[in-house]
Amino acid sequence: MKLKFYKYQGTGNDFVMIDNRDKEVSKNDTKLINHLCDRKFGIGADGLILLENSEDPEDDFKMVYFNADGNESSMCGNGGRCLVAFANFLGIIKDSARFTAIDGVHKASIEGDVVSLKMQNVESISENEDFIFLDTGSPHHILFTENVNKVDIKKEGSAIRYSERYKANNGTNVNFVEAIAKDTFSVRTYERGVEDETLSCGTGVTAVALAAFKSSKTNSNKVKLVTPGGKLSVSFKETEKGFSDVWLSGPAEFVFKGEIVC
Repeated sequence: MKLKFYKYQGTGNDFVMIDNRDKEVSKNDTKLINHLCDRKFGIGADGLILLENSEDPEDDFKMVYFNADGNESSMCGNGGRCLVAFANFLGIIKDSARFTAIDGVHKASIEGDVVSLKMQNVESISENEDFIFLDTGSPHHILFTENVNKVDIKKEGSAIRYSERYKANNGTNVNFVEAIAKDTFSVRTYERGVEDETLSCGTGVTAVALAAFKSSKTNSNKVKLVTPGGKLSVSFKETEKGFSDVWLSGPAEFVFKGEIVC
């Protein structure tokens, strides 16, 4: 089988994109998806995203996301933003979109190379003595530290991801965070499914922004996040139940396209 693909990246978080409206790729072919994401024997990516027709007539398309290990996963914020850029490239949308992902309906807008994605409302945040946990479409364990660059992300992130605390829930993503200004935070993320540090994580920086506000580390509802792959921003509204109108914004860029024999 010869498969046409597109490569996109959002602040270094890179994805293989496939227009799967004709169902050419099976969602159950874990081995194929893992191979396509392999950086030595395949195309190479943090994950693979299928753009499909949605069952909801109000949607422009549907997002199906897989981690690099080949398994279908929870929501990916940067992946969602890149998929919106891909849909724009395909002519499915222009400057706005509505689509359904594994965690529900999302809206998005495009302005130049910046894609803004509306995330789900967050009503549950667990504040603990030395960490904060919340789910922004994917689960995130957040640790604030004084020098994020000195952290062994793979070692420490893996230990938390596979700890007994999260074993029953298939693990968690882990974010190490350093405040660098009143409304700006440096973030490094260990992602489950990739099982290593990624250059950026959209649901991760969203979780960090909300956690920083909830724990009074910032009083701004517009937070800037600096990742190894680039800069993102998150805006939100505080409600009695938690947070609503949560938007993740940043660049989403086409890298290259090609064909691969599978």
